[in-house]
Amino acid sequence: MSFWEHLDVLRGTLVRSLVSIVICCIPAVCLPGLLFDGIVLRPTKPDFWIYRLLGWNLDMNLINVEVSAQFFVHLRCAIVAGLVIAFPYVVFELWRFISPALYDSEKRAVRKAFGFSGFLFYAGVLTGYFLVLPACLQFFLNYSVSDSISNAITIGSYISLFASLVLLTGIAFEFPAIILMLSSLGVVTRKMLRKSRAYAFLVILIISAVITPADPVSMFVLALPLYLLYELSILLCRE
Repeated sequence: MSFWEHLDVLRGTLVRSLVSIVICCIPAVCLPGLLFDGIVLRPTKPDFWIYRLLGWNLDMNLINVEVSAQFFVHLRCAIVAGLVIAFPYVVFELWRFISPALYDSEKRAVRKAFGFSGFLFYAGVLTGYFLVLPACLQFFLNYSVSDSISNAITIGSYISLFASLVLLTGIAFEFPAIILMLSSLGVVTRKMLRKSRAYAFLVILIISAVITPADPVSMFVLALPLYLLYELSILLCRE
């Protein structure tokens, strides 16, 4: 195929992926009550399960200070929901695009990694939603430099934190799938990963600091499962 033919195939891949995301956004647009009261705003409630489990006291009241903020917050959350729901299909489209360029042995290796990626992404999304986000909220809302300062959290500020933590944690959990693919292609080995544990731990801390707002609690909450995933990657690797 020529360069322009490859570009045309890529265009088709991107268009189909975008259409799938838009379609998956529709339920979130049509059901704002379920989206917000049932999912997005649940971590702001004091009866959220992890607060009751750990005995944390969370007092969070969201406010809106812009006329159009709630409308655009709704659209942003719908897009995030669409991305999360459509992720397996987007991965499938990516696989369809790159698979013709691979040899049969490479296809088997990469297919396993792509099949594993959906599970890892959703595991990361759930970790970000149920663990990392509550830890961040608990730390920052209970941190104060003076008793004379009260917190007034805007809905836009909360949604920005929510979307970034949930999506980035999901993406960070793709690490074992990447390692599995590289190992199957002979790029990395189990021995190489074992020798690099110290460097990997440092990189994981840096990634956790980038994804979270760099408070020690949420960094640890995210870094621990990421390191466990690194150890899982070692087990999945070839000798």
